[in-house]
Amino acid sequence: MIPGPRNLITDVAGLRVGNAQDMDLRSGVTVLTANAPFTAGVCIMGGAPGTRETDLLAPDRTVEQVDALVLSGGSAFGLAAADGVMGALKAQRRGFAVGPHRVPIVPAAILFDLMGGGDHGWSTSPYPALGAAALANAGSNFGLGTTGAGTGCTTATLKGGLGSASAIGPGGVTVGALVAVNALGSATVGGGRHFWAAPFEQGDEFGGLGPAATYPDEVRTKLGSHRNTTIAIVATDAALTQAQCTRMATAAHDGMARALVPSHTPMDGDLVFAVSTGAQEVSDPVSDPLMLGHLAATCLARAIARGVHAARPLPGDPLPTWSGLSPSLGG
Repeated sequence: MIPGPRNLITDVAGLRVGNAQDMDLRSGVTVLTANAPFTAGVCIMGGAPGTRETDLLAPDRTVEQVDALVLSGGSAFGLAAADGVMGALKAQRRGFAVGPHRVPIVPAAILFDLMGGGDHGWSTSPYPALGAAALANAGSNFGLGTTGAGTGCTTATLKGGLGSASAIGPGGVTVGALVAVNALGSATVGGGRHFWAAPFEQGDEFGGLGPAATYPDEVRTKLGSHRNTTIAIVATDAALTQAQCTRMATAAHDGMARALVPSHTPMDGDLVFAVSTGAQEVSDPVSDPLMLGHLAATCLARAIARGVHAARPLPGDPLPTWSGLSPSLGG
């Protein structure tokens, strides 16, 4: 497996990602979009999801393509970020054509970051403006760690963050992942520096420490803190139907389980969107989707570790960053 030139989801040609955050709020929004609508599916495995417009992504629904996807902090308040994205897309005359009207299709998912130390005393929701700003910032390059939807993220033992990774598969097909890591579980083994995702690391993209020497029977969680949910997008340039995107999203959840322990708990809203730009034809309708699912899972595991690895410290943080851990904890 070879990462793409950026090692970001935007190695899938045509995709753009933008971040916007409010550091006083300790929350933010990440938007994925493209110059043209793209096919999308979704799979939700967590027990406490917060979503908007995900029902229309089912394979039997009428609308198969979307204009943008939104990942947001703010718990249910963050769903309003999609309003800002829709408004900006409407101004660009983007959206599903209904007579003389254009209705932008913008599914969204949120995570709970209200306990991350931010000031939430606002009377007017900041999330529509953050959504519009994230869309305006969309480009091929974007930051990781404490930015966008990753701004207020935490795991059981460390700050979380925004992560991304990519891979070039057989035949030149590209797969990428984008994730806001805000898990009830832990991304590292036993509270140390070794990542659960270590077997899938490419080079030293998240520290290069390799697997842990031992693996404890007990796992660490932030049970009772109610500030959970990891939300992600996987993408490919392979031409997939909405049903095939749904299967790729389902397979990608394996990557979440490889990188976060435990995953998909009743207190997480773990969700994966899957995107196809359709630029490359699928040569084998059986083996190609299977390989795409494997690549999506591996990219997502790497992206999760990269998001935690890239988190930076801020005053008043409830948890340390990976970079702030003592080397004596491993590696």
